Amino acid sequence: MVTNTQLIEKFYTAFQQLDAARMNSCYSDDIVFFDPVFGLLKGEEANFMWEMLCKNASDFLLTYGNIVTLDEEYSTCDWVATYTFSKTGNKVVNKIKANMRFADGKIIEHSDAFSLHKWSKQAFGTLGVLIGWNSFFQNRIKRQAKQNLLKYMQANS
Repeated sequence: MVTNTQLIEKFYTAFQQLDAARMNSCYSDDIVFFDPVFGLLKGEEANFMWEMLCKNASDFLLTYGNIVTLDEEYSTCDWVATYTFSKTGNKVVNKIKANMRFADGKIIEHSDAFSLHKWSKQAFGTLGVLIGWNSFFQNRIKRQAKQNLLKYMQANS
């Protein structure tokens, strides 16, 4: 049986190679995913998100490490994504803490934690510095991400 650490390594190695199908093979069919941009996603929504992100990645580099097994059910790790944000052309270095829950050799819950304000400062430059902390601006980022995901899902279903 695959260990949680091996599953995390498979997931992030696939992500480094922008292989969404292999990433999604690490997830249970009823995966529950959460992050500050996309919010709560379930099942195929999470699968499509990774597919969309991998397909649209530009100048992408990913590193991961500090995998910690908390118990047989939970693990954490740190990962850093470096890429060009397509909307502005700005370089983003996003430092993320992943929390994962496992069952039956699959990831059943995955949440990524990072500062949306720090991300917006990099992605949007001066605009992000000035108003990236503002909930109205952050909600606009979230709405746009969800809309992009829904359009992607409709076009690729």
